[in-house]
Amino acid sequence: LQDEETRKDYDYMLDHPEEYYRHYYHYYSRRLAPKVDVKIVILVTVCAISVFQFFSWWSSYNEAINYLATVPKYRIQATEIARQQGLLNKTKEKGKNRRSKEEIREEEEEIIKDIIKNKIDIKGGYQKPKIYDILLFQILLAPFYLCKYIVWYCWWIYCFSIKGQEYGVEEKLYIIRRYMKMSQSQFDSLEDHQKETFLERQLWIRENYEVYKREQEEELKKKMAMDPRWKRYRRWMKNEGPGRLTFIDD
Repeated sequence: LQDEETRKDYDYMLDHPEEYYRHYYHYYSRRLAPKVDVKIVILVTVCAISVFQFFSWWSSYNEAINYLATVPKYRIQATEIARQQGLLNKTKEKGKNRRSKEEIREEEEEIIKDIIKNKIDIKGGYQKPKIYDILLFQILLAPFYLCKYIVWYCWWIYCFSIKGQEYGVEEKLYIIRRYMKMSQSQFDSLEDHQKETFLERQLWIRENYEVYKREQEEELKKKMAMDPRWKRYRRWMKNEGPGRLTFIDD
């Protein structure tokens, strides 16, 4: 009875002895209640999710590097850079330090991958993970990001709504990205020539974007119409699709 809440339950039991099941419920609910602080549970959960995020992103990044190492375009460029820097010659040592062909091949592969990591900027979902992108740091830095967004939004209103300044390239691309409903990583993964096309067509203007959107939808419909798989699917839906009833005479 050292706990205040327990003493209240005890006093209530003395005053209302007929509420038998209620007393048992409060007794076992307090006895079996978890003793761990909720804050600790939340902190451990956030840390576990953050660790999983980080290693998952590293795995995706390494998969992207391994794939690029098999693409002839990037592999030839990386091999040429390695030869110019004399990195491949070091792997073919003679004498006592001579190694097997398998060891030399593995080392050359690692050299090529390292060059690809340093020379190619991978964007989007397979980009190199950053410690500040994980959930734990996002929560800790949330107040900073909120203040930063408020300052940026006030600057945007002042410059373009009040003073009427013209949009720069970054501002135009930002508006286009918002129209396309794409995240920053998705938009960054687009090729440079695609972004140049967006700017040439002035897609930051709503009317121009609506025209572009309709063109893309029509082009997609044409591709789907010419795709043999879609033709088979439409034929199946017409003849044998779900919901079709047939009556066969016995």
